[in-house]
Amino acid sequence: MPSMGEVAVSRLFTLVLSMALLVGVVAERPAAERHDDTVTLQVAVSRVAVVSDSYTTGSNEGGEGDRGWATRAWQSLAARGLPVMADVAAEGGAGYATRGNRGSVFEDLAARAIKPDDDLVVFFGSRNDERVGAARLTVMVYGLMQMARRIAPRAKFLVIGPAWPTADPPPAILRIRDTLSYQADLAKARFVDPIAERWFVDKPELIGRDGVHPTDAGHVYMADKIAPLIGDQLAGLRH
Repeated sequence: MPSMGEVAVSRLFTLVLSMALLVGVVAERPAAERHDDTVTLQVAVSRVAVVSDSYTTGSNEGGEGDRGWATRAWQSLAARGLPVMADVAAEGGAGYATRGNRGSVFEDLAARAIKPDDDLVVFFGSRNDERVGAARLTVMVYGLMQMARRIAPRAKFLVIGPAWPTADPPPAILRIRDTLSYQADLAKARFVDPIAERWFVDKPELIGRDGVHPTDAGHVYMADKIAPLIGDQLAGLRH
């Protein structure tokens, strides 16, 4: 699935907060007893890695740069008091077993994005594996999950399956979805199924003229869907 937009965002720090990190408070007391009390507010920053395809890089149909769902999601989470430091490694045309426009599969992208101190790893996609046999896809997904667990042993995993713009995805896409669901369960990951949830069905304004890639409005929509999923995974963490 070629994409015109290719991004690899390194440690995207989007701390959009309205509070100061250091607040000085002086209590009113009798002159003889007056002293300064300083209160320091510490904001925990969660570390997130994202591995994906052109649904994350954006394309000439929409979602390139700051208009992509990832940037919008970090902004939304920061506004909720869940600031994120993120590594996003995504490549148009890439999948778990399919090489993208620059020759990478998801395992290659994961090796760049995932860090030992990550709190959450997000895998999103990919319809690009449509021509991959079931056995090979299973091996590649399992191997990636094992590698990710070795790199980031304490991270949670969020696996988002492939999306499809209509209510009748082909059998190969459903096979990818079912393989990811099974492997996510083995990896103790949260699995989200955009096909079953009909993310793009009957919403033509969200998909570009190529019938594949989300528009800017589609990226806003994805951010509204994915940010709460990430927030739910991060909400209970303590640093």
